[in-house]
This record gives sequence, C-alpha cells and structure tokens, in this order.
Amino acid sequence: MGSAGAPLPWGLKISAVEREGLYRVEPAERGSQGNPTASNPEDAALAAACQAGDLHAYERLYRQQGARMRNLARNLLGTVADAEDAVQETFLKVQRSISSFRGQSSFVTWTFRILVNTFYDLRRSRMRRKEIVPDEREEGALALEPRAPGGHPSLKLALERAIAQLTRHQREIFLLYEVEGLRHAEIAEMLEISETASKNTLFQAKKNLRQVLEAPRSNQAGGA
Repeated sequence: MGSAGAPLPWGLKISAVEREGLYRVEPAERGSQGNPTASNPEDAALAAACQAGDLHAYERLYRQQGARMRNLARNLLGTVADAEDAVQETFLKVQRSISSFRGQSSFVTWTFRILVNTFYDLRRSRMRRKEIVPDEREEGALALEPRAPGGHPSLKLALERAIAQLTRHQREIFLLYEVEGLRHAEIAEMLEISETASKNTLFQAKKNLRQVLEAPRSNQAGGA
C-alpha cells in the first residue's frame, strides 16, 4: 500500500484514547447465510438489546465506543466542541433509526457510518451559516503522541502538519484506516465508496505525506 522511498513515521499515533473497555471493529466475517455479524455474538447481542429499547445497552455502547468516536470526530472536524456535538447527535440518530438496522454489517460499523454522515451534515450546516471555513481546525487538533517513548517533538509536529495538508477525503480514510484500525470494506461502507477507491485514496494520502515529510530533509541536505 506504500510506495518506494523513506518510510513514514508510522510509529506515531493520533490522539490516544482510553482503550479499556473498548473493542476493535473487526473485519466483517460472513457466516453461512452471508451475515457479517454471525461471528460476533457480542455485537449482535448489543444490537438486539438496543432494538428492544434497553437503555442500558445504549449506555454500554457509549462506554465501549464513546471515547473512540470523540477521538475520530475531533480529528476530522478539528474542534472539541464540534466533536462533542457530532457524537451527541450520532447517539440520538442511532436511537431514532435503530429499527432500520438489519444486521448486514456489524452494529458498531453501522454506528460509525452514522457518525461519519453526521460529520458531513454538521460541516454543511455550519458552512452554510458561514460559522466556519473549510478545514478550519483548532491548534493541535490531531494531538499526535509517540507510540513508544522517545518520539521526537519535531517529528510529531511535522506529521501533524502533513496530515492537515491532506484533502478532507484523504484525511478521513487515512485516520479511519491507520488510526482507528478499520478495514477497507468497513471504510467503503461508511463512506459509500468502493474498496478499491478506499485503497487508492489511502495510497495517495501516504504518498502525499511522504512528499511533505521528505521535503524539509531534502532542503536541509541541499543547503549542507
């Protein structure tokens, strides 16, 4: 998925979130009837409880995924306030539309698709009211942190700035794949694109990041 050249600092991650009590969205493994949730009883049980109107199930969904959703929302929308609004609106939409969930994808993937659609709705609404400009972001919105001790602050800042220069679509797919650990099949479903388009966009995002990150080193080498 990458291209030739110096490797990107993938040892860095974006906005570490609390991982206790969270479970990763696993690839949709289809059972004999083609049901992608057949191999994930916990996901199916949570969906069934929410559909039955069990408020404790919604609380469990929030405990499991709330921090992760806020993290993704902040990285994509750029501000903490927008992220909180998006997550709150997402849970309201999940409750209102739970009857439409048919189990054709994992329940968590379905929930994250609603979150992504909420991003778009929120941005369109605020841009129409001219409350924000495209890609306006709080300083340090990506909150990069070294995955292992010893990450250099300048490398962290360089990667944060490079990610901010990606197109919105490239940034979305990069964050969903590299940071949230989603598979291309899940990203394709969330963004309503093909898996090939998701892979190609991630490839281009990494290529652009590499060019941005290598440029300063090339300039320094030329001036040496």
